[in-house]
Amino acid sequence: MLVDTRRRGMIRFTWTLVLGLFLGGLLTKLAEIFLPESPARDFLTTAVYASLGPLDVNLVAMAFSLGPITITVNVLTLLGVSIVALIMRSWI
Repeated sequence: MLVDTRRRGMIRFTWTLVLGLFLGGLLTKLAEIFLPESPARDFLTTAVYASLGPLDVNLVAMAFSLGPITITVNVLTLLGVSIVALIMRSWI
């Protein structure tokens, strides 16, 4: 039986990215709460924002709006993605 490794790899990449961004966001919130005011805290929690939206979809029977969707990237987010990628790699 042949397995579509490209599709499986893309699903694995997507889950790694989603879980890593979640873990990075959690680490960022914990750093904001527990670290004292310092240059290290500022370095770890300073973020770059990317936003998309809002996206309006107007169909004949239904209309809805999505967004804006924002992704926040900082050092702790990259650390979270790296940790999840290492864990996912060890499970394979």
